[in-house]
Amino acid sequence: MELKQYKLTDLIPYKRNPRKNDKAVEYVANSIDRFGFRVPIVIDNNNVIVCGHTRYKAAKQLGLETVPCVTTDDLTEEEIAAFRLADNKTAEIAEWDDQLLYEELETITEINMSDFNFEVYEFETQEEPEQEAEKVNERERTYKLYNLQFNDLDRVAGKYQMPIIQKEIVTTPKKPPIGFNYVLSTKERDRAVHMFLDDYQIERLWGSPEQYVDKLMEFECIFTPDFSLYSDMPIAMQIWNTYRSRLVGQIMQDYGVKVIPTVSWGKPETFEFCFDGIEEGSICVVSTIGVKRDESAAQIWREGMDEMIERIHPSAIWVYGGQVDYDYKGIPVTYFENEVVEKMKDIYDT
Repeated sequence: MELKQYKLTDLIPYKRNPRKNDKAVEYVANSIDRFGFRVPIVIDNNNVIVCGHTRYKAAKQLGLETVPCVTTDDLTEEEIAAFRLADNKTAEIAEWDDQLLYEELETITEINMSDFNFEVYEFETQEEPEQEAEKVNERERTYKLYNLQFNDLDRVAGKYQMPIIQKEIVTTPKKPPIGFNYVLSTKERDRAVHMFLDDYQIERLWGSPEQYVDKLMEFECIFTPDFSLYSDMPIAMQIWNTYRSRLVGQIMQDYGVKVIPTVSWGKPETFEFCFDGIEEGSICVVSTIGVKRDESAAQIWREGMDEMIERIHPSAIWVYGGQVDYDYKGIPVTYFENEVVEKMKDIYDT
């Protein structure tokens, strides 16, 4: 086998080479640059590359003018094709003895083996304080994002661990409740605060519940957030929104805010979780918004009311959004009109 130097420009890559290994070119180039071109390229009599396409690409990347080659003068065309495939295939079979590899890598201290696609681990070293602090900060950020710092598994109920809201003794408000979106601007404090709003208007309460405690404390009581339970939502999202409503209520109670749980439900499959976390005998708030316009929605509402009364036995029911035809089975009921709707009626009536 005679080794000769060939101009890189004279070599011809085999057009039908089935082995693709472009990801290795960088590491092979690093090896050639560090240790020299120690493994020749194999070519046929027409200077077409048989084995060594990756070394050829690495040489081009390094800007080499010549490379060492050997020819396959003694092989037939079929043997050359077989050799090309065999050379690439046998490289796939090799395995590492991880322990011996680790021991070998430990002996190499002056050369960065990651340049050649080896993963080098420093098993004995500890992370720098800055790195540890960053990990702690990221964990705290995640906890805050999901309000996990408030999660108390000793105060949950049901299969999905819904936070428990304790029943309150509260006088029925004489005025209609005011929307959460007005608490920062209104001067009326003798009101309850409702959260029958689009989700985006109450997301800020979920995002920073502590920031609103002092302001909400000024009102008679608050209704827990009515995060959406749309029927086309995945059940997992409906469970999550119910959980969020309960947790906000529990957080506010812990700070001393008077809290009345808003009870929302969807189709009967939501009954598995949507009443959990509300103590028996509590005052409950429900909404009738949209119920009167849709008979299927009205039917779901009636079925949910039946289930709520059966499970919670509420001491009173406050209904936001107007009256509907329903037998509350002797439970005291107070209706609160939707002030926005009533104002719109006044505008059109005048």
